[in-house]
Amino acid sequence: MQPDILARPGFSVLFVHMPPTPTSDAAPSGAPAPHADRMELDKFDALAPRFWDPQGEFRPLHLLNPVRARFVAERAALAGARVLDVGCGGGLLCETLARAGARVTGIDLAPGMIEVARLHAAAENLKIDYRLQDAQELARAAPATFDIVTCMEMLEHVPQPAATVAALARLVRPQGAVFISTINRNLKSFVLAIVAAEYLLKLIPRGTHEYERLIRPAELARWARAAGLRMSEIAGIDFSPFTQAVRLTRDPAVNYIAHLEN
Repeated sequence: MQPDILARPGFSVLFVHMPPTPTSDAAPSGAPAPHADRMELDKFDALAPRFWDPQGEFRPLHLLNPVRARFVAERAALAGARVLDVGCGGGLLCETLARAGARVTGIDLAPGMIEVARLHAAAENLKIDYRLQDAQELARAAPATFDIVTCMEMLEHVPQPAATVAALARLVRPQGAVFISTINRNLKSFVLAIVAAEYLLKLIPRGTHEYERLIRPAELARWARAAGLRMSEIAGIDFSPFTQAVRLTRDPAVNYIAHLEN
């Protein structure tokens, strides 16, 4: 039944992409966080050398990046701002924000990804502070340090997303901005983000997402309120597999990005 639905003429699949490495709750320096998935870390370490190949496994991420970077830039002043990207992967969003004039720090738990990010930034003559560090650890060491905190396509991959949202809230300065993108949890998101994206169209590897870990906007808003943040705006992200076009919409039924303030 699902393949028949997806085969209808003009059907457009909402976008979900290979996520950056999960960066979860606190861990001793140099060790995986206790709530991070070791298999996930190893998987992204293995893929790290191909991160910057726009035709490789991370192609969807390359397509999405301009849209999410623009969402951030239109809602927060980047020039001179201290920006933290949690779960930065190989540094795609970090580099875009740095080119816009931000002073960027990127953290991740995959050593291979951090190495690739550092090498690519050096080749592009970009000054970005990349760290093999966990969000909770950094929140304890440097609370209220950043004007802007981003966490893209990572929250649905950590076992304790509410704790991660709390860490993001502790990291941002008063009157700062937090940006989170993730995937909604409902029948439509299951059909499009998992069945279609992973199994039919093979946009991302099978098993990338687990339905029960997807996050409804109301859940994200509740965790944000508990952490002292409020959701000021939410937008859906739509991707057409036929035209490769990515755009923001008013419908957060599948992929969505949220702007949170304290």
